[in-house]
Amino acid sequence: MNQPKKPTIDATTLKQTLVEDGTRFRGSLSSTCPIVVQGSVEGDVDGPALTVSATGVVSGKAAAGVLKSEGKISGSFDVDTAEIAGSVAKDTVLRASSLDLKLSVTTGKIQLEFGSSGSSRN
Repeated sequence: MNQPKKPTIDATTLKQTLVEDGTRFRGSLSSTCPIVVQGSVEGDVDGPALTVSATGVVSGKAAAGVLKSEGKISGSFDVDTAEIAGSVAKDTVLRASSLDLKLSVTTGKIQLEFGSSGSSRN
């Protein structure tokens, strides 16, 4: 009998830039690989994808193709697609072509403003 071939995993598909829980990074972070934040990043972030885990915090200016956040974000985010389920700080600006929100607050209400930003991600 012929044995089915085991699927091979290309090492490049597993590459990612990881900021581990317990790590605090300040400055400019740029990567050609997806960025995963489990710790804290303060500053500029640029990559094809940015994932903020439940323990992660990103504050500053970020540009990415995809933003997925279950953690805390604050600052200015310019992305193509955003999935937000964590917390968003007051006065945070999020520009996205596609937006999926799953937010809740324990007190007060969420204010969300829509409009054309007139800018595009480069």
